[in-house]
Amino acid sequence: MSAPARLRIVAPPGWSRWLVPPAALSIHLAIGQAYAWSVFKPSLESALKLSGTASALPFQLAIVMLGLSAAFGGTLVERNGPRWAMSVSALCFCSGLLVAALGAATGRYWLIVLGYGVIGGIGLGIGYISPVSTLIKWFPDRPGMATGIAIMGFGGGALIASPWSTRLLAALGSDTSGIARTFLVMGLAYAVFMSLGVVLVRVPADGWRPPGRPAAGASAARPLVTTARVSARDALRTPQFWCLWVILCMNVTAGIGILEKAAPMVSDFFARTAAPVSASAAAGFVGLLSLANMLGRIVWSSASDLAGRRHAYRLYLGVGALMYLLIALAGDASKPLFIVCAAVILSFYGGGFATLPAYVKDLFGTYQVGAIHGRLLTAWSTAGVLGPLIVNAVADSRKAAGRSGPDLYSTSFFIMIGLLAVGFVANELVRPVHPRHHQPPASDEQLAAGRRAATGSAPAPADAKGAEQ
Repeated sequence: MSAPARLRIVAPPGWSRWLVPPAALSIHLAIGQAYAWSVFKPSLESALKLSGTASALPFQLAIVMLGLSAAFGGTLVERNGPRWAMSVSALCFCSGLLVAALGAATGRYWLIVLGYGVIGGIGLGIGYISPVSTLIKWFPDRPGMATGIAIMGFGGGALIASPWSTRLLAALGSDTSGIARTFLVMGLAYAVFMSLGVVLVRVPADGWRPPGRPAAGASAARPLVTTARVSARDALRTPQFWCLWVILCMNVTAGIGILEKAAPMVSDFFARTAAPVSASAAAGFVGLLSLANMLGRIVWSSASDLAGRRHAYRLYLGVGALMYLLIALAGDASKPLFIVCAAVILSFYGGGFATLPAYVKDLFGTYQVGAIHGRLLTAWSTAGVLGPLIVNAVADSRKAAGRSGPDLYSTSFFIMIGLLAVGFVANELVRPVHPRHHQPPASDEQLAAGRRAATGSAPAPADAKGAEQ
């Protein structure tokens, strides 16, 4: 039944491909709320008497489930299409917020972990990959820009959610009942917003090409760009897949360590100065990082269409390590330096996410790009544990030893520098995929079936391989 369900949303002739990015944005802007989790941390720690490490658990688990659900659901997303995936994402993400609201109302923290971390995390993973393959097929001429537009929404979600959450907590209260009402309002509002993407999304007919693009292989003259087709199963057997996995894991670990603890981190970092950071200013810092994260996704991924993916990751990993070194050496001597360096790191963090699908497409082709991308997101799951664990564990141990200010985080920053160096080496090891992993090219009959499905001239067979592409 999955192939007919997908064929029902094949775009008719004349459909504008520029309607698809807004559909993707409606999903990603909603699930990007996860990046505003640090706004809830002080209220949860105060209301439920939690440590910094414990209050990070829902966020960590949500990222773990994001990677796992993307990995295991990637093939289903490819087979069933983006509308099915967006519907599942909306159901899981919004119901997860409602379960978290119940947990806060009853004072049962395990329900918050279950709702936000497990159920909501599944919604994050399915929603994150739901438009990626579709966007790459609509924009084969500009894959970095296309995925950057959508994934920009995930990074920018906190730009909306951070001030919104702060105002809701201020109006409804920062105790357990106020937290519960905040989760409830957000869950209902996001359900409506995500439904817009479900209704709007379409997929291109097989064999469709944008106007003025003479051949599907026009971009293959560049290094590390292929027109071959590699399946998700075969991709797992290539060193290129595991190099990308390491690159993503290291880049995400370095960024998410700051992002998860952004609000308390900036307050702690300058606590010993003459002008400490207020709670509202800390929330503003979270919003600024979200803006950098969001802009990095569209700016750096679009630049990668011109400079190439390898050069883009050299920038993310190499300059990112330099930014961490500047923060570690400067300490609390300069707030502007800290803010600028953190914003640059988060822009590279976002750029790394947005550039990855295009890197996957370059190396493995578009055949099962969504499924391959989903499997790579297990690196995000690993990083979602590593980054917050490193930062929170080091900070908690230093705080217990009576340390304060930059001393709480300096060791963590040097660890991040080492991880970024590992990612940089992995990027240098990427080579073209060996032809033995390539699939046979799609037949003319499969391409014709997709075109007939789009025009309605004849039914496409449900088991056609082209319907699963």
